[in-house]
Amino acid sequence: MQFVDVKNDVAFRKIFGNENRKETLISFLNAVLDFHGDQRITQVTILNPYQLPKLKGGKVTIIDVKATDQVGRTYIIEMQVGDIDGFEKRVLFYSSKSYSDQIKRADFYRKLRPVIFIGILNFVHTENKKYISRSQVRDIDTGEQTIKDMEFTFIELPKFKLEPHELKTLTEKWVYFIKNAESLEVVPENIHDEGLKSAYEEANVQTWTQEELDAYEYAFMREEDDRARLDKAKQDGKDEGKEEIVLEMFHDELPIERIAKILKIPVERVQQIIDSHLNK
Repeated sequence: MQFVDVKNDVAFRKIFGNENRKETLISFLNAVLDFHGDQRITQVTILNPYQLPKLKGGKVTIIDVKATDQVGRTYIIEMQVGDIDGFEKRVLFYSSKSYSDQIKRADFYRKLRPVIFIGILNFVHTENKKYISRSQVRDIDTGEQTIKDMEFTFIELPKFKLEPHELKTLTEKWVYFIKNAESLEVVPENIHDEGLKSAYEEANVQTWTQEELDAYEYAFMREEDDRARLDKAKQDGKDEGKEEIVLEMFHDELPIERIAKILKIPVERVQQIIDSHLNK
C-alpha cells in the first residue's frame, strides 16, 4: 500500500475538503482542538470544497480548508510547508477578514461568531516544546479571557517525534498521519476512529484517478517553480526584480495571497504592483 504526501496542496484539500467525507474534517477538528461535550463539532459546512485544479496555467489550489460548524464557528485549516517572512501577519489577516466578513455594516456585532485558525507547520515556529500550541487574547496579569472570538492553534510537525507503537490519543494519531503518511506501507494498528480511517482511505494512492495523480504531481512541480522564482527575486536583490516576478505570477493566475507568501512581501505591496501595472 502507498500513501500520498498529505502536505501536498492537492492531497491536503482532497482529504480535508471532501464534502462526501466530512467525518474526516470533523474528527480532525475535535481531536486537535480537544473539543468535548457540548463543544464537540457534529456538523460542518466546507466553504471551499475540494475541486480538481486545472493543469498547465490554471490557478493553483490554495493550500487551506475553510469550514463552519453547527453553531457558526469558522475554522481555517492551513498547511504551511516553509517558514516565510510575514507569516504571523498573514494569519491575522486571514482570520480577521473571515471574522469581519460575517456581517455587513448595518448588522449587529453580536451576530459575529468565533474564528479558529489551525496552522499545520512543517517547521518550528514557537518556543513551546509541545508540538501543539494554542494562542488566545488574554489579560497579561490575570490571564482573564474577555475577548474570546479569535483563537490560533499551531501544530509544529518537526516537534512530533512519536513512533507508531507510542500513539495513544486520537490527536497523536492524526498528527502522525499528516507527518508520516507518505512513508507508510500499511495503516498503523489501533486506528478505530472513522474519520481517521477515512483519511487513510483517501490518502491511498490506489483510490486516486489518473487525473488526480497528475494534479498531485503537478502541484509539486509548481512548488518547485515557485521556489525558482523566489530564488531569482533574491538574486536580483531589487524591488524592480520582484515587481517582474509579481506580474509574471499574476499573469499565471496565482492568487495575490500566494504571490505575497512566496515572495515574502505584504499583500498590500503585491496589490499595489498589480494595480500600477493594470492602470498603465
